[in-house]
Amino acid sequence: MMKKQFRILSLILLLSAPFSASTQNLWEGLEHLFTPVRNYVIYQAAEPIVVDGKPDEAAWSKASWTAEFVDIEGGLKPKPLHRTRVKMLWDANNLYVFAELEEPHVWAYYDTNDMIVYHENDFEIFIDPDGNAHDYFEFEVNARNTLFDLFMPRPYRDGARPLVIYNAPGFESAIAIDGTLNDASDRDKKWTVEMKIPFSDLRSGVESEVPEQGDHWRINFSRVQWKTDVVDGRYVRRKNPETGRPLPEYNWVWSAPGIISMHAPERYGIVQFSTHPVGTAKEVFQPEKHEQLRQYAWLIYYRQRNYQREHGSYADNLQQLGLNDRFTLDGNEAAKLELEASKWQFTVRLTAADGTSFTINDVGLFKTNQK
Repeated sequence: MMKKQFRILSLILLLSAPFSASTQNLWEGLEHLFTPVRNYVIYQAAEPIVVDGKPDEAAWSKASWTAEFVDIEGGLKPKPLHRTRVKMLWDANNLYVFAELEEPHVWAYYDTNDMIVYHENDFEIFIDPDGNAHDYFEFEVNARNTLFDLFMPRPYRDGARPLVIYNAPGFESAIAIDGTLNDASDRDKKWTVEMKIPFSDLRSGVESEVPEQGDHWRINFSRVQWKTDVVDGRYVRRKNPETGRPLPEYNWVWSAPGIISMHAPERYGIVQFSTHPVGTAKEVFQPEKHEQLRQYAWLIYYRQRNYQREHGSYADNLQQLGLNDRFTLDGNEAAKLELEASKWQFTVRLTAADGTSFTINDVGLFKTNQK
């Protein structure tokens, strides 16, 4: 058995803004991982949704658009060249997504499911139903409606490999193009994607996650966009003349993770489910409880990863991570921190005064015990 050290620290939480001058040193160097994520309230569809790539149902006309997509690194990069936005609905069995992608040149050649469609322009959705940053799902489609679906037991950063063998049997999608596909002689306007994702397909154990009123899920959307040239009438990815490799793609997203990776589920946007039919009520998004304690848990995780890369082992106290046992957060309440660490593993638990606790470990498994 590994020898471990165990620490319990009392943390004093005071009223302040999360990134005030008095707390800035806590997040220094990692500020890009703690910018606010976007949110959206999903209402129910009161009528059947026909998946045809077009928002013909009245429910779609009543649903709100998300904010327009931004670069994956957020404000560090320019605004995307073309607008992308999304609407969402749900019913007792399915999540519905409608995406609009403005595009002057609609192209796609991959035509077999589970081809790596992000090597072409595509639209992607990432879903982490329970918000534990493990066991999440990815669905990608190109403008030919070719699907690449996969399951991630945990992110790549934590040693996982994608399970491409995963298939969502009830998944449906359809494409509509305002223009012509693969015709370089004209200029197109946009392409749209409509998806139906059964909750029964979002299963990592015996039971699938089915939302209830007020539930929060972590979801994000991505649009991969390549620079292209036309060669013999065919679109090809533009190459670096020196290396012969394709130039880097644009990554435009709904909620910017702040890093060039969509595999940081804790940085996904947050959707809140409402059982009200769309257009009949207006609900206010309710932030997650003890959000700053949650963020402090992730701060320790990021600092531990950096410490391990530099020293070859995990820190067994906060001081080694450049953190203090006293810090300033919203709430004016006491909390308890427990840090258990060895050279190769660690677990952190933060417990609020009301008994709500958050734990995170060395492989990024995040758990909530809500009171």
